[in-house]
Formats: sequence, C-alpha cells, structure tokens
Amino acid sequence: MRRSLFGEKSGIYKKDGEDYDINVRFDEQYRLNTAALLDQFIVFRDQASGKIKEVPISAIVDIENSVSFSAIKHKELRRVVTVYSAVLAGYNANEVVDHVKESMIGFDGIPSDVDYEFTGEVAEQEANMNFLLGALATALGLIVFLLVLQFNSISNPLIILLSIFLSFTGVLYGISLFGMPFVIMMTMMGIISLSGIVVNNGVVLIDYTQLLIARKKEELGIPFEQMLPRIEAREAIVLGGAARLRPVLLTAITTILGLIPLATGLNIDFSSLVINWDPNIYIGGDNVIFWGPLAWTVIFGLTFATFLTLVIVPACFYLVYRLKLKIKALRGS
Repeated sequence: MRRSLFGEKSGIYKKDGEDYDINVRFDEQYRLNTAALLDQFIVFRDQASGKIKEVPISAIVDIENSVSFSAIKHKELRRVVTVYSAVLAGYNANEVVDHVKESMIGFDGIPSDVDYEFTGEVAEQEANMNFLLGALATALGLIVFLLVLQFNSISNPLIILLSIFLSFTGVLYGISLFGMPFVIMMTMMGIISLSGIVVNNGVVLIDYTQLLIARKKEELGIPFEQMLPRIEAREAIVLGGAARLRPVLLTAITTILGLIPLATGLNIDFSSLVINWDPNIYIGGDNVIFWGPLAWTVIFGLTFATFLTLVIVPACFYLVYRLKLKIKALRGS
C-alpha cells in the first residue's frame, strides 16, 4: 500500500552531473481509488506446497474510515504530539508564545496526565540564552581575575564590575526607549563585547588615579604602605577624573561613530565608486538585520557606561577609600 501511494525507488537518472531518484507509484487517479488499491495482490510462498500464490488485499482486510495520526512518536517512552504554527510577519514570536502560555495557564481542558512544553524556536532561544549567560559569567570571572592580578586588590575590580553591570541597564533602557526587539544571540553577544570595552575605561581611570595618589604620597613624604589623608585623596581622585575625561570621551565617541554604519546598514559600493565614480550609497539591507542588534547594544551600553565611568567609578572609589581609612583607624585604636 505504501509503495502504491508514496512510491518506491527503482533507479537513478543522471543528467548534467546530477543524480535524480526514479520513484514508481500509481497514477493519481488510482491512488485516490480505494478499489484499485485493494485489488493489488499479496505474493507469498505456500509453506505446504512450496508454490507461489497471490491473494488480493480485499480478501484479507476490512475497510473502516477513521481519524488518526499518520505516525505515533514517543519520547522517553511517552507518546508525543507536536503542534506546529507559523508566526505572521510583523509579530514577535516571543510575545506570541507568552500570550499562548498565559492562555494555557487558565485553560482547564487539559487532562491531568497530559503535559505540554514549548519547543522549536523558543527552545532554541532558551538554549542559546543559557549558553550566552554562561559565556558572560565566564568572561566576567576572567575579567575580575585579571583585574585582581593587576591592581593587587579586590575593591577596585569590584568597582569596575559594578560599572559593567550598570552599563547593562543602559542597553535595556535604549532597547525599551526605541522599541527595538531583544534578539537573543546578537544582543547577548553585544553585551559580552560591551563588558570588555567598559573595563578598558574603568582601568584607565582607576590606574591613573592610583598613580596620582602615589605621587601625592611622595610629595608629602608619606610612606608607600600608609594611606593618603581623605582631603588629599579626594583631590587626587578629582584630578584623575578631569585628566582622563578627554581620553574616555574620545574612546567612546570614536567607537560609537564607528558602529553607526553597522547599526544603520550604511552601504557603499567601493568598486563602483572607483570605476564609475558612483558609490551607490543606501541604508538598510540584509546585513543590518543581522548585525544591527549587536551594534545598537554596544552603542546604548557604551553611551550609558561613559557617564558611569566618569561619575560612578570615581565616586565609588572615593567611598571605598574612606571606608578603608575608617577600618584602618579602628584597627589602630
């Protein structure tokens, strides 16, 4: 029956270096004819006489029309039924799934022994999200480890780590403000990339501030192992922020301007520019759909993190320094 309806491979047809399977089955008029299907013969060898016999299918079967599944699938010894549905253009798949989940919570028509879960694109996104969260945690762990080795301190790496986490809020604010979708893969990759960029600005600022504090100690004749008084330390922190204002701003501005063409999909045909003096400039295309979320993530986060680096990082450094002075005074007393 299956051979009659779906066909069976009987050979291969070769043309222009390509192979095409040859399948043989009934014509459409016979495939839709129940009598023609049941008039086929079952060929077998009689065990008693050893002769080959032919018996029509209609002689050994009964016909009954019923509704059933074309295939029964199992997963972990349990029957599984998969329901597919496409998402219309212009709608977000995650929002559609969230609405379906909300509807399923209040639906009482599902038997108690039946479970359901969402697979397909949603399951792939969850897997990608878990992987990228693990990669982000690993990257942050390595960053903190390297910063501890560089500063020989735990407080300064924690201050920089705080600025990294606060920069993530800038990404969420930007996406919410402009109504952009949160693309799991590219947005998370942008967040991971943003971590390395924010660390650079924080390291430059704190390292130069510590250098000014060391110079101030030398100027006042204070031993290196002792801490600078609060007033002098505050002046060094202010001078460090003022001195590093221009480098931090230039780094952020050049990075943001460099990502604008990638975020907006600015395309220039350099071949046509050189040959025909026509650059064929246009904005959009397929590249912006793929790379746009990553670029906008870095732009939003870096814009927000620049002000954090210039304001939050020095303020946190000053508060931690005052806390260290109080702890040292308590130990001395």
